[in-house]
Amino acid sequence: MDTAELIQRVRRVELKTRGLSDRIFSGEYHSAFKGRGMAFSENREYQHGDEIRTIDWNVTARMGHPYVKVFEEERELTVFLLIDVSGSNSTGTRQKSKRDLIIELSALLAFSAMGNNDKVGAILFSDRIERFIPPKKGRSHILRIIREIIEIEPEGKGTNIDSALSHFLSAMKKRTIAFLISDFRDVEFDKTLRQAGRKHDLVALRVTDPLDRMLPSIGWIVVQDPETGHAKWVFTGRRKTRENHAKQEKIREAELKAIFARSGVDQAVLCTDRPYVQPLMQLFDRRG
Repeated sequence: MDTAELIQRVRRVELKTRGLSDRIFSGEYHSAFKGRGMAFSENREYQHGDEIRTIDWNVTARMGHPYVKVFEEERELTVFLLIDVSGSNSTGTRQKSKRDLIIELSALLAFSAMGNNDKVGAILFSDRIERFIPPKKGRSHILRIIREIIEIEPEGKGTNIDSALSHFLSAMKKRTIAFLISDFRDVEFDKTLRQAGRKHDLVALRVTDPLDRMLPSIGWIVVQDPETGHAKWVFTGRRKTRENHAKQEKIREAELKAIFARSGVDQAVLCTDRPYVQPLMQLFDRRG
């Protein structure tokens, strides 16, 4: 992709996602995430109606009568995008590829964060860390993240979510809003996900495509795994073949759902052939 084409594509993504962010998502983003970032403000004497859990027992013991901790909403938070750029995301149907959807979701979340005066950082990962972009503010920084996702040619083809989460935990010591955006073809990340979910406000956005769930009935086709390169002939005209494919995908989806539930991590499922506004709004509403 040459420079002019890259600039045009970044601009198209900005126009589409920033418009959505300004019209729809900024308020929902604020209510779903901003109120969860609370910073200590001051101590004051206990008043009738204060919650017992806010009592500062050290100050109470020193002063001889009850004092409570007062918190206020943090006006500036850090948002981190963990973005899967592995080979499996290059697949997709007519409307768009999973990679295209990931680009739009990343841009939308970044512009929503920018509208709330938050810093935004990103990790682009495959089976290794491809890029680490430290958190910063501003439109030019957001456009840099979008540009990196669009133009990156990852060295790795596979997916290692555990490695990405470990790198994120090591890099970000302060509590952070984090979005893990992937098609989750890897399921070996249970323990690290729990750690990240306890330390940070982590949300999983699972990107899917109709071909993940159901093969079309079009006879013999070559099916190639984009991460391993392994290819095989499959006769899709046989109903049993299509049913087995769908069954395996349902098993994998159930496994992922259980992983997120055990970790206490919210998730939303977004598909390349459907608008993503509604599932994101439903996610924000659940958290608001």
